[in-house]
Amino acid sequence: MPIVERDPWRLQYFEGVDCPDDVIVPTDDTDAYVLHPAHRWVYNKLLICERQGIEHAPHGVAPSSYPVFSKPIYNLRGMGSGGKVLRSRAEYERALAPGHMWMRLLAGEHVSTDVALVYGEPTWWRHTVGTALPDGLFDYWTVLGEPRGDIESVLGAWARRHLTGYTGLVNFETIGGAIIECHLRFADQWPDLYGAGWVDRVVGLYTSREWDFAEDERRTGYSVVLFGRHGRRYAVDHATIALLRRLPGVSSIQVTFHEDRAPETHAMPPGGFRLAIVNTWDLGVGLAVRDRLAQAFTAALPRPAHAETVGTA
Repeated sequence: MPIVERDPWRLQYFEGVDCPDDVIVPTDDTDAYVLHPAHRWVYNKLLICERQGIEHAPHGVAPSSYPVFSKPIYNLRGMGSGGKVLRSRAEYERALAPGHMWMRLLAGEHVSTDVALVYGEPTWWRHTVGTALPDGLFDYWTVLGEPRGDIESVLGAWARRHLTGYTGLVNFETIGGAIIECHLRFADQWPDLYGAGWVDRVVGLYTSREWDFAEDERRTGYSVVLFGRHGRRYAVDHATIALLRRLPGVSSIQVTFHEDRAPETHAMPPGGFRLAIVNTWDLGVGLAVRDRLAQAFTAALPRPAHAETVGTA
């Protein structure tokens, strides 16, 4: 397998891609952390704040004002695990935990940016804007066809200064233009929306230290997310999902949890348990398929009669 993928629902994007046996392309932060020791410091969110001049501190050093955002200093499992807004000194004291930090609460557009770096120099960009819901959830992501010069200027300067010598894909998450996360890999939720041949060129980047992906036309795409309630074990109707995958406008469908594992063993955001993702070229199609997809998930174990049904938030 040319790309190291820990989530089996995303193997569909990488099957059949040719790659030398000695080339490793990570899609998971734990693998990227091991593979790139010289740059693994980017997973320390205290340093991410420090190198941008964003007010922050580890738990134990109280904020001077509120609200702030609290999260783990390191989170290699992703999904915003452990993150929350703290609006008062009382909330901060209740939330105190080893290995956690707080930072100034940022406002503005939440953007996920993939960039191909060759020795720290950006050679390709793609931006995705999240439409947020409460408690760390996203309703859907819009994979933009157009460039974002404002973000590319800031992130490009930051990469040239702090990622000198690094070649590979990097994913940045920003809010209002400030970096909140940096990952030494790409966002593997929507590589099918980047265009035909993109994954092959990723392998070429890690093989030859060159980037030559020719994009004749970029299309805007959408990655629509279905969430269920925490604390349930779900059964999946795979026949229904197979039918939905064949609908016009649907690029792919991911069932984003391990059916043979207990729900609490998954890294999930506070507001919900992620069940599936629909990647599509048409937002209306994606939302309609999500509504139908919700019926493909049922509780695998008995539950109280008053329990709510699967929802999107």
